[in-house]
Amino acid sequence: MKEKNSNVSVQIGPGFCGLLAILFIGLKLTDHIAWSWLWVLSPLWIPFAIAMAIIGACFAVAMIMALKIT
Repeated sequence: MKEKNSNVSVQIGPGFCGLLAILFIGLKLTDHIAWSWLWVLSPLWIPFAIAMAIIGACFAVAMIMALKIT
């Protein structure tokens, strides 16, 4: 019989961006920074925007390659 050896890693809690957002929110609420809320919350939306840009670029490359094939 074979032994099943699985190494499963589970991350619990916020990642780097989540912690950075919490820090920025705390600094904003205590008036240590005078940034707009757009930039205070940027650690939450910038990774999403980067992912969407990468997906869009992959889609554009796929469309260009599909048009060249036909």
